[in-house]
Amino acid sequence: MRSPDGEPRPVPELPGPLTVGSSATSEPPLAEAAPAAVSAADGAPVDPGATDGSGAKETAPEPVAEQPPAPPSAPPSALPPSASPPSASPPSTGQPPYAGQSPYAGPPLPGPYASGPYPGPPYPGPPYAGPSYPGPSYPGPTYPAPSYPGSGPSVPAGAWPPGPDGLPRVGPGVIGPPPLPMGAPPVGTPEPRQPHRWGFPAYLLVEGVFLGVSALLGWLLVRGSAPGVWTVAVLLGLPTLCAATVAIVITIVRGNGPAIDLGLRFSWRDVGLGVAFGVGGLVLSIPAALIYMAIIGPENASSAVGDVFENLTAGPAQAFLVFALVALVAPFCEEVVYRGLLWGAMEKHGANRWVAFALTTIIFALAHFEFTRTPLLLIVAIPIGLARALTGNLTASIVAHQINNLLPAVALALSLTGALPGAV
Repeated sequence: MRSPDGEPRPVPELPGPLTVGSSATSEPPLAEAAPAAVSAADGAPVDPGATDGSGAKETAPEPVAEQPPAPPSAPPSALPPSASPPSASPPSTGQPPYAGQSPYAGPPLPGPYASGPYPGPPYPGPPYAGPSYPGPSYPGPTYPAPSYPGSGPSVPAGAWPPGPDGLPRVGPGVIGPPPLPMGAPPVGTPEPRQPHRWGFPAYLLVEGVFLGVSALLGWLLVRGSAPGVWTVAVLLGLPTLCAATVAIVITIVRGNGPAIDLGLRFSWRDVGLGVAFGVGGLVLSIPAALIYMAIIGPENASSAVGDVFENLTAGPAQAFLVFALVALVAPFCEEVVYRGLLWGAMEKHGANRWVAFALTTIIFALAHFEFTRTPLLLIVAIPIGLARALTGNLTASIVAHQINNLLPAVALALSLTGALPGAV
């Protein structure tokens, strides 16, 4: 572009940025330059070729080109023309918008659903069309759920009516024990054992009861005359029963009862182990008795019970009573006193089961007051004590002791009836 005097002049830069919709390559038209400049002082025209007093030419200020008005800018939320959605909205389906939300209020989105409520099914979808429970309904009455601590009144055990099948129920269709309350220990957890308050004085008291009752009965029943079978049976059975009864009472009054303190708990497992130890004891004691009789002689190896019933005869009823005393009652009572009360007293004072096993075996052999048979009684007492030590219960040692006395009891009963020539 040239000035009126024919000289080239630069193109003025456009003030302001480009706006949306304008092209960077197109230039806005410039206004034509005025043919003559106007003096800024008096408004007279100025000759472009005139000079000032210094001889230099005065140049008039270049006129500023007029800018065309800028087109209106698009709204900020408008998208490019290529992404503009159609102006028409789809017809409303009558479905409400999502629960708890307002309709979309932002700029229109591409796609068939530009604005308005969502025409699809309401959230979260259609309801389940199938049956409420995949099976037949419960034909019986409705039972309330069992209550737990803090959730209402407790229901006593056995208050649930039986179900349609006649079986006892403890809840809605539940057979069996009621559920445990929260925080209860699991089923089968043993209760912590409290230390008992009896020891060796309790055992000494029981031994004193045994000796005192024996002496009293001997003074009452035997006064210079030979006792009969009934008298001997009472003399043998009653003192032992009294001693065992006192031992059990002591555990109830001063301890946790015979089941915990004495281990007097029945189980078929302990019965089986007791049979095994008893048979093993017979296998051990029978050869030992034969060898011992060969060493010291038969007259010194006989038992005190056999000596008492020597030369006595009895009918079947009396013979059966003697058999029951020797094979059943005496083993039970002796085990309660020695491997129950005495064993527990040793454990109270810090003895482990093997120390208790050794001491009770020795004391059991000496307490029979048959000093010529003490070595043999020690051999007999070993499997019985092992049954107590290995099972921890008195049932196994009782059964083992009864099996050990079984053969002598049978021999004694047959001897009283005259079937055998002598007693054991």
